[in-house]
Amino acid sequence: MIKYIIFDFDGTLVDSKEVVLSVYNELAHKHRFKNMKAEDIETFRRLSFGERLKELDLPMYKIPFWIMEFYKLYSQKIKDLVLFEEMKEVLNELKNKGYDLAIISSNSEANIKEFLHKNKLDYIEQILCSEKILGKDKVINEFLRKNKLKNLEIIYIGDEERDIVACKKNGVKIIWVEWGLDVIETVKHKFPDYVAQKPKDILEIIK
Repeated sequence: MIKYIIFDFDGTLVDSKEVVLSVYNELAHKHRFKNMKAEDIETFRRLSFGERLKELDLPMYKIPFWIMEFYKLYSQKIKDLVLFEEMKEVLNELKNKGYDLAIISSNSEANIKEFLHKNKLDYIEQILCSEKILGKDKVINEFLRKNKLKNLEIIYIGDEERDIVACKKNGVKIIWVEWGLDVIETVKHKFPDYVAQKPKDILEIIK
């Protein structure tokens, strides 16, 4: 029986493509990374995480050195973030049905809390964040231990291949959403348990 429904943040709950692009390009200009254009996003959606870094000439080892700077710049643009259409209704209905909701993300806790408060979603109280871009599996495991839950008592909702991989490592079911960063061609070989084409599909899958 599912007790907790856990959401990813960027690309799943919120449409942050423009914010992320803007912040990335600010950092790219400052640190001399390769710039990215809005028209590049569709191409990037079809690349793996590693292929994206290669395309941007961005070594993985450099990410920890500017990630906190990224979050700081991101925090200045939270006013520009919007929930995906229908998402607020989905969250409210899940809450009204008695499910506990949580967020596990690679973003910062402060950014997520500020957005939730601005959008009157403070009932999502548990927010866990990974300090490493590929460390979400450890955070999911921590969530299970902290709440004394079995892996079948939670379901995760995310938009990226790395979300699927993190869930598989913990034996947790995942609903992959197609409105986020990755496309189905990028993730199908990882075999997500469920696919949601629009936010309200989440309600039917949970049912």
